[in-house]
Amino acid sequence: MSRSLWSIVVGAFLALATITSSARAEEKPAVIRIAFPGVGVGNRPYVGGHTTAVMHLRGMLEEEFKKDGIKVTWTFLRGAGPATNELYANGLADFSLLGDLPSIIGHSGGLKTRVLAATGIRMNTYIAVPADSPVNSVKDLKGKRVAIFKGTNMQLAASKILETHGLKEKDLKVVNMDTATARAAIITNDVDAVVGGPELLALRDQQTAKLIYNSAKDAGPLRHCSFVGHENFIKKYPEITKRVVKVLVQAAKWTSDQEATPNTVYQLWAKSGTPYSNFKEDTGNRSLKTLSSPLLDPYLISQYTKNVEEAKRFGLIRNTFSVQEWIEPRFLNEVLKELKLESFWQPVDASGGGKLAANN
Repeated sequence: MSRSLWSIVVGAFLALATITSSARAEEKPAVIRIAFPGVGVGNRPYVGGHTTAVMHLRGMLEEEFKKDGIKVTWTFLRGAGPATNELYANGLADFSLLGDLPSIIGHSGGLKTRVLAATGIRMNTYIAVPADSPVNSVKDLKGKRVAIFKGTNMQLAASKILETHGLKEKDLKVVNMDTATARAAIITNDVDAVVGGPELLALRDQQTAKLIYNSAKDAGPLRHCSFVGHENFIKKYPEITKRVVKVLVQAAKWTSDQEATPNTVYQLWAKSGTPYSNFKEDTGNRSLKTLSSPLLDPYLISQYTKNVEEAKRFGLIRNTFSVQEWIEPRFLNEVLKELKLESFWQPVDASGGGKLAANN
């Protein structure tokens, strides 16, 4: 082959390679599938209480990808975390909010998920009993029928609370119920108690239940949620993944910016059917900016590391794993730099009390 012909062949090959590479770089999905572990009151497709909810309620992802012709779908699951893991296992979800325990169970069981950012951290846990119940403390629950949504972060919180009061799950007659079913069961006295979130405050306000435990008042364990993505999607569409994380960070920034006048946030979350007043009470005097932080900081990593160990100790998982290897902070870090928000949220140390320099 002559040198000139060889040059033509090489040139054509390089041009084809460039075109192919460019096509791959511009590849984009037809749809982004978001799984949402929960439903609002009356099965409405709205949930409140965290930045992923803000992202959904304000239509932020849809607006971001409208110009690309990419559809965004939200699947609200009454089966919560366990149902979300099923979608991941069957290749039917790309991203989701997911509580600490279900995400740990899924990853421990082989689901190829990655933690991309925090969302819904430091969440409270409540225990309610019927209004006329003689039960007045956690210790009084021994031998009682208690509704606990198994496989959710509520189950791990319940195990910790019970242990603090000298009890174990086996000391109760635990009934596995989703949130809506448990709310109805406590009103009809089909269970003696229910472990839940701020939705139980509404039952107290309606005088159909009374609270015997409030993690905020009892300095109890906090629940956490993170924003999770499936490895297949992340690897195939890294730029799209980065844009999804960017929108989540923008939702966290908007929420944080309402700290001085948080009523706007509570009113938005109230579309879920949980009253505005309950979200306000649940937040209490805590910083909305701190609660909205997307940072994968030492505090969150230590909390997840501890929960992996606790889940194993309570028999909720068989295999432990490295949380540090599970998280994928690069998209979050790039987005924070792009948006000039590297110092907006202060990372918190492992103890949860001290703040670190933003560049740590």
